[in-house]
Amino acid sequence: MRHKSGTPKGSAEKVVKDIRRKTRRQFSAEEKIRIVLEGLRGEISIAELCRREGIS
Repeated sequence: MRHKSGTPKGSAEKVVKDIRRKTRRQFSAEEKIRIVLEGLRGEISIAELCRREGIS
């Protein structure tokens, strides 16, 4: 049997991207300021801060 390559995978990837885009976390201005100030304080590493806040 022959299958069309790419069609199901391409549409599945599009669905996943759409879901991620719609469920993306929105940071308020206050949250952004808090995260930046916490990073500038230097008490924990930036990598640890990003892991904790879910930032890539």
